[in-house]
Amino acid sequence: MNTKRILKKEFFITLFIKQNKWHRFGILVHTLAVAFHVFKAKKYSMLSAAFLHDIGKPYVAYQTKEDKITGEYSFHNHEEASYHIIKNWKISEYTKKLVRYHYLIRGMQKAKEKNHLGRYNRMKRAFENLDENFKKELELFMHFDDLGKSCFFESNNHLN
Repeated sequence: MNTKRILKKEFFITLFIKQNKWHRFGILVHTLAVAFHVFKAKKYSMLSAAFLHDIGKPYVAYQTKEDKITGEYSFHNHEEASYHIIKNWKISEYTKKLVRYHYLIRGMQKAKEKNHLGRYNRMKRAFENLDENFKKELELFMHFDDLGKSCFFESNNHLN
């Protein structure tokens, strides 16, 4: 059996160079920026998730017809791919949950906007099954993820 995995050009382009209009950086620099903001806010329990939350992204990167026109990439279900990569690793369940659900809130918003009611309802059920404290952690992590989309140095002062 050939265990050698062939990685497509999308893997390297998205990892090092570019993602889409929502991300200023490739996945690697974005990940470092998220970790920077988590560290700066002293939310050390989230640090592992910051480094791992998009680990599956370059594997699922693809271009739709629209993406080819704009030179962007899409990453459908990247959070689940990331979770499946790390699910058997010796890391906390908290980290695994943050990685798996880090896109849930944004995904619900997008599904609702696009009137994808089946997807929205599935995501909403998953969200409702999370405990209230974790939902707050998820919102905070989404904030760090958003900060990492555009910069390293935007202030987190409102978190202190």
